[in-house]
Amino acid sequence: MTEAARPKGQWARAWDRFRANRLALGSLVFCGLLVLLAVAAPLVAPHHYAETDYDARLAPIGSEGHLLGTDLLGRDIASRLVYGLRTALLVAFGAELTALALALVIGLVAGYRGGRVEQGLMGFTDVMYAFPSYLFAVVLVTVLGRSVFALMLAIGIASWVTQARLVRAQVLTIKQREYVEAARAMGARGPTIAVKYILPNAIGPILVTTSFAIPAAVSAEAGLALLGLGVQPPTPSWGAMITDGMRYLLAAPQVMVFPALLFALTLLAFTWVGDGLRDAFDPTAEQR
Repeated sequence: MTEAARPKGQWARAWDRFRANRLALGSLVFCGLLVLLAVAAPLVAPHHYAETDYDARLAPIGSEGHLLGTDLLGRDIASRLVYGLRTALLVAFGAELTALALALVIGLVAGYRGGRVEQGLMGFTDVMYAFPSYLFAVVLVTVLGRSVFALMLAIGIASWVTQARLVRAQVLTIKQREYVEAARAMGARGPTIAVKYILPNAIGPILVTTSFAIPAAVSAEAGLALLGLGVQPPTPSWGAMITDGMRYLLAAPQVMVFPALLFALTLLAFTWVGDGLRDAFDPTAEQR
């Protein structure tokens, strides 16, 4: 069989379907630019996020040295937007890594071992699912503090349940397949089978849920900031910027409008990427 005639693998077919979705592909590019902007925040931001100019408080859009204006303390809005993006993405990615680690361990062990181990782990998962995740995050932040690391842990620990259920469901399906049975017959042990044969074939659905979990974590970070439980000032947070801006909405709308707009665009972009990944990994997509 020639190289051209060789059938494509799962990942190649998924990439072809994702690439054909212009909205998802454009959103992925936008998300990549957001990540680069967050990483390069000290180089891109025209001012330090805590730098104040009391002579230019609530400066309007287009003011000299402050393209997007300033807030009540004379801090440059554009700079705080960029650093706020860094805070949002750092918390979101850290929280998702925490949640994903918990979900993979609990889901893999429960799905593969079965029996009382599965009953115990999934019983614990059901208890956590019944507890409001946002309220749980509030409690954890109150206990752990308001640092970026504490927010990562709080949001991650409060949001692993749905992904753990998905991982378990994938494991229950995949462990019955012939190649897993063959590996078991050849003497492969449980941990090897779970990591080498089961997990790689469950990555697609896990990747989809991860893409949806990231904007949820961004939203959770902003929501905690709205409640006064975000990162400690003067570290910028979009939620805190929106809250502060509501007080001066008529006098200086730019204080609230710009962080709210960037927040909404970020959520939409990551959500559209998730939609594209979901369709790309859908095995029925080729038949539509």
